[in-house]
Amino acid sequence: MSSRRHQRGAAILLAMLIVALVAALSAGAVWRQWRNIAVQSAEQQRLQAAWILQGTTDWARLLLREDAREGAVDHLGEPWAVPLAEARLSTFLASGQGATDTSTDLPEAFLSGRMQDLQARLNVTSLLDGTSLHAPTVRAFTRLWRALALPEAELLALTSQLQRSAQEPAATPAGGGDAPLSPRSVAQLQWLGLSAATVQRLAPYVAVLPERTPVNLNTAPPIVLHAVIDKLALVDAQRLASARSQKYFRSLSDVTQALGGGEWVLEDAQHGVNSRYFEVVGQMRLQNLRVLERSLVQRDGLSVRVLSSERLAPAGTGVNQSAASTP
Repeated sequence: MSSRRHQRGAAILLAMLIVALVAALSAGAVWRQWRNIAVQSAEQQRLQAAWILQGTTDWARLLLREDAREGAVDHLGEPWAVPLAEARLSTFLASGQGATDTSTDLPEAFLSGRMQDLQARLNVTSLLDGTSLHAPTVRAFTRLWRALALPEAELLALTSQLQRSAQEPAATPAGGGDAPLSPRSVAQLQWLGLSAATVQRLAPYVAVLPERTPVNLNTAPPIVLHAVIDKLALVDAQRLASARSQKYFRSLSDVTQALGGGEWVLEDAQHGVNSRYFEVVGQMRLQNLRVLERSLVQRDGLSVRVLSSERLAPAGTGVNQSAASTP
């Protein structure tokens, strides 16, 4: 009798162990299935956001093309300079169909964006004229450096490293050269001896463009006007920016007149009133996902093309999610 009780107890214990094992396996299978669904859903949301952000870039290209039809002068009163405030994606779709925003089938997606004139900034590429330093541009960077109270030793490092990169073979994994790589973005200026703090401070006022470019005096902030126009005090640069807000400059002679006389020397190689390079930043919020994309756009007449694009991490993460070049 005691033996039967032991056998019955062992059988019950074994059954309980089997039930617990089956429950654990089932829970694991359900969790894996849920995880796969969540990953697929997140990937689908990222792809949807990427396609919509591509539409933002296409919108920017169309806007710049239409702006080129209106005239050769670029200024801050034009449509491209107006930021696209965040709005529901369904609002754009409804307005395109001539209806009101009554759609309830679309997910909670919000779109925003902005376009900036990169020729409103000092161009790092302009520091070089072939393999030599371009003296007027070096002086402009020196004035910017002093206005921002940055370490002048870092400017010396930047110019010397740029000159080395132009004169010597660039470093390769195989050891074929030891010159620094040429930067393609402001963040990469750290390769040339700038600290992270200096790069962050410079970011609103400098750009790295594929070729030497003049500064657009219609769009440059006062501190850049002070830097690029020799002997122009910062307070006078602020007055010049205020004057152009009332009436934009159609030519360099308009700028000279606004400055108050012919003593000011403006050169086409350094100064201009139009632009060819722009930055397009689009942001998509889709439920819990936020995706930002930044593109470098070049305009030549009515031809507008994307030179490169990069996916950005949301503010606060401090890193880019990905970067990809677009031919």
